Amino acid sequence: MTALQSLPAAHRLFLWMLTLALAGCASFVAPKDDALPDDMIRHPDLYIVVTMRNDDQGTNLRAGSTMRGYQNSSTYSVGGSARAAVRGLIDTYRLREVSGWPIRSLGIHCVVFQLPPSETAAQTIARLRQDSRVESVQPLQVFATQATSYNDPYEKLQSSLEAMGIPVAHELSRGAGVEVAVIDTGVDTRHPDLQGRIVEKRNFVDADWQAFDNDRHGTAVAGLIAATANNSLGIVGVAPESHLHAYKACWQLAAGDSAAACNTFTLAKALSAAIDARVQIANLSLAGPGDPLLTRLVMQAGQRGMIVVGAAPPDRRTGAFPTDIDGVIAVVSLDPQGNGRAGALSAPGTEVLTLVPDGHYDFASGSSLATANVSGVIALLLARERSPSPTSLMQLLGSTTQHEGQGAKLVTSHSVNAAAALCIVVHDSACAERNDVSVASQPARAE
Repeated sequence: MTALQSLPAAHRLFLWMLTLALAGCASFVAPKDDALPDDMIRHPDLYIVVTMRNDDQGTNLRAGSTMRGYQNSSTYSVGGSARAAVRGLIDTYRLREVSGWPIRSLGIHCVVFQLPPSETAAQTIARLRQDSRVESVQPLQVFATQATSYNDPYEKLQSSLEAMGIPVAHELSRGAGVEVAVIDTGVDTRHPDLQGRIVEKRNFVDADWQAFDNDRHGTAVAGLIAATANNSLGIVGVAPESHLHAYKACWQLAAGDSAAACNTFTLAKALSAAIDARVQIANLSLAGPGDPLLTRLVMQAGQRGMIVVGAAPPDRRTGAFPTDIDGVIAVVSLDPQGNGRAGALSAPGTEVLTLVPDGHYDFASGSSLATANVSGVIALLLARERSPSPTSLMQLLGSTTQHEGQGAKLVTSHSVNAAAALCIVVHDSACAERNDVSVASQPARAE
């Protein structure tokens, strides 16, 4: 007698029913996850939507189509001609099918394709419109609910964000993963609006880490660049997903004051650390006389691909560090009349809301703040275009200045416009038109 036969009848019945249930589970196929690929969400400009007629539908639901979201539509499937058209388009235009589904009400098969690396959406769409296999083709558009973009309570006080087109720019980039060195005083690393943003801190002045966290100037600069967005706290940084390296090379001249000083030795150590850390941007919200050692370090940083952003001195003197070094992006604060300066980028730097130590917020002014704003804008660009030169960045950002009368959303200004710059970087003229941003010219893609 087997072990099963020795069991009571009730137990044998239970095991028999359990076996049938497990057999049913084995034949059950869980529905596929309908989540969009992360890249499609982050970079919609790399995808297009193509439809083709689906009049000769067959019974094979899956060939040439993922049928996402239509698992229960057993009476409408993808026909042979539509499947053949998909394969033909893939071969002809080097496309990659991401998702596809038949739409019964329109009698079509709809496919999302990823573009080949060398093609823009506009170029591919123009070619596909001439292809008889294609019923329609369009960009993968992005839409937004009509709600406040940020839940940060002080964001409405940040007029500088609107002046630089940051809310629109954040639809295309938030500076994810870009490494920025803040070479300055210390930074309040405990500030709730900088949590998760600071990946390294070093002190080249002293061993007083309490003073490091209480320094005002570096905290203000760091906050403008990278204050966390949508954390229901305070403000929004220009590049709220960037990573900060807080390098203290300057010291406050008085407690609670933004005025600070640095020297050749401390700045050289901080620049060397930034080079060794392979940061992508070095923010130098400071100015001083020309310095041979520091010049050599800045030039070495540039040769290694680092973008150095510096504050132009208010007296416009020549030979100043760092902005008179070849390759350094000079920044001035936009004056009340909206006037800039030749050879320098302009950004908001007057009464800009930012962070101060001990978890607080306050308004500050000066070219230091304008410099931080531009470093943040460059971080947004580097997240989408990894290897631009300082010259191409100057040309790109210089081409995006705003002028009165170019659109209902524009104000009289000569500030850099991050939204317009990103529209150019992604080669999407419709992006600029859709968001009503000024694109004076479209320089060649940065090499």
